[in-house]
Amino acid sequence: MKNLDVITIGRSSVDLYGAQVGGRLEDMASFNKYIGGSPTNMATGTARLGLKSGLITRVGDEHMGRFIREELERHGVDTRGVVTDQERLTALVLLGIRDQEQFPLIFYRENCADMALCEDDIDPDFIASAKAVVATGTHLSHPQTEAAVLKALKLARESGGQTALDIDYRPNLWGLSGHGDGENRFIASDKVTAKLQSTLHLFDLIVGTEEEFHIAGGTTDTVQALKNVRKVSGATLVCKRGPMGATAFEGQIPDSLDDGVSGPGFPIEVFNVLGAGDGFMSGLLTGWIRGEDWVTSLTYANACGAFAVSRHGCTPAYPSWDELQFFLKRGVKTKALRKDPELEQIHWTTNRHTSHGGDWSTMRVFAFDHRIQLEQMADDAGASHDKIGDFKNLCLDAANNVANGQSGYGILCDSRLGRDALYRAAGSGLWIGHPVEWPASRPLTLEPEIGPDFGGLAEWPVEHVVKVLCFYHPDDTEEMRAEQEDVLKRLFAACRRNNLEMLLEVIPSKVGPVDDDTTAIIIRRMYEIGVYPDWWKLEPLTTQEAWSKACAAITENDPNTRGIVILGLDAPEDQLAASFAEAASFDLVKGFAVGRTIFADAARKWLAGNLTNDEAVADMTNRFERLCRIWDDARVKAQSSERQGISA
Repeated sequence: MKNLDVITIGRSSVDLYGAQVGGRLEDMASFNKYIGGSPTNMATGTARLGLKSGLITRVGDEHMGRFIREELERHGVDTRGVVTDQERLTALVLLGIRDQEQFPLIFYRENCADMALCEDDIDPDFIASAKAVVATGTHLSHPQTEAAVLKALKLARESGGQTALDIDYRPNLWGLSGHGDGENRFIASDKVTAKLQSTLHLFDLIVGTEEEFHIAGGTTDTVQALKNVRKVSGATLVCKRGPMGATAFEGQIPDSLDDGVSGPGFPIEVFNVLGAGDGFMSGLLTGWIRGEDWVTSLTYANACGAFAVSRHGCTPAYPSWDELQFFLKRGVKTKALRKDPELEQIHWTTNRHTSHGGDWSTMRVFAFDHRIQLEQMADDAGASHDKIGDFKNLCLDAANNVANGQSGYGILCDSRLGRDALYRAAGSGLWIGHPVEWPASRPLTLEPEIGPDFGGLAEWPVEHVVKVLCFYHPDDTEEMRAEQEDVLKRLFAACRRNNLEMLLEVIPSKVGPVDDDTTAIIIRRMYEIGVYPDWWKLEPLTTQEAWSKACAAITENDPNTRGIVILGLDAPEDQLAASFAEAASFDLVKGFAVGRTIFADAARKWLAGNLTNDEAVADMTNRFERLCRIWDDARVKAQSSERQGISA
């Protein structure tokens, strides 16, 4: 049974993209890190569009190799074909956006891992599991990698799969120019033409730019080049024509490129052409493998290419299936797609993933980000504030005890008093919320480390979720509302700029009277001012009507929200159990983020020297574990009641 749609084979690298736009690569001051390499981009691009994709490549046994593997897995790409090379380093590429026509890049591929791919790396069962295998031209440039590709193609055809080639011609990767010539897309070479033509008969689909067909066809006359390719291959040929879109040729090549099958193009601003071809190929493969006609497949391809040329990076630019469908239905509103707020919101919410992955459909969060409260406890116990950091490490130990490596567990921890615990939590698999507000501030102000321009967020790990607590009420004065909303809007923009998720906590009950509409009014106001939190943290609402209105306010504005967690407000366990039961029937409520109910008693005793480390951890482990059971039981009971209601 073919349980994969497509397997791509060939290059994998880490792309280091210059963050500054409009300058020389020599002058880049910082870089953004993405996965790269045409086959790797296509595997993730098709996965975003809903295909079940796999990749065959090699990566190094080091941090960059692990980054590629983990990033592929977060996208849902099957990595059984990704071999870890013990001897070679993962390839690197440095790239920049000089202007709309110059995109300098340097390939660091000397004896790199993916160029050590060999026939032994090709698993017949893995190949047989895919409907299609896609190769790229670079891996035909060396006898060893060529043998691996040819074996994969042979096995694919024998098992009834389709085959495709992205010509992906890079002259300097064929040894035709120097390291500083990575941007060059065409140098004529009879040797390269002969090598390509010796394999073209193996493909059902061949895709390339006009220059790439020039090298495949041995002439710079595009129509004649296509005809030369047709002499050795019966494949459908798709010629990419830049702003003119693309054209497919199934049979005899006509005398004009305009006489082939084409799909509509999209008038957008060209910002970055790097990776556009891989985005195009992702859309084309999605239509082709799903059996769409060529007009539809080319429409997908052109749209995905349009997304790619309008955004920074390669894989990060590619759309999700929902984003693509929205774009095709609504059309172009702003030619610079990255500046289209509606489109960017869909792009973010349908493609985001925290760096640690995980399933966050259930959220059991131990919140020990408290600062004022723990400082007061320390003062009451006559203990130094320096001990608070040590206590927060014990809180982390308790969280890890309960989580035991499973998804669905997390912590809230600050970096001012809990820095060491935050450092230890990195990469643990826990969901990590990191507060930015100055405790109890109203109007809202932020911790000094964030900086007046919020630039401090640039130093944060991308797995941290920015948590901000705002004491906000619909009856606030205009001055109070404006000041707090300004901070929230700027913070939201800074979160997106730094690829950080945001959790917004609102507590109106500490400001004024509340009713069933209060929280929903606040939620709608946040969306009105352009703040779209990934997570909401809400105080326990006391009626089904209040929960219903709050959930509706969120889903009507952001159907792709991560969800809601309930805060504790130092409530006794029995009161929390009642609030959990009230909220558990709403799917949007994912769980809880509770602190003092878990740690307060242990903190007071430990700070006073009346509890050992082990005893404090054991006490908090038991309390956190009980709360998790209470939430899980409430959810199961609510779901059971819902099923009974449906069956009745």
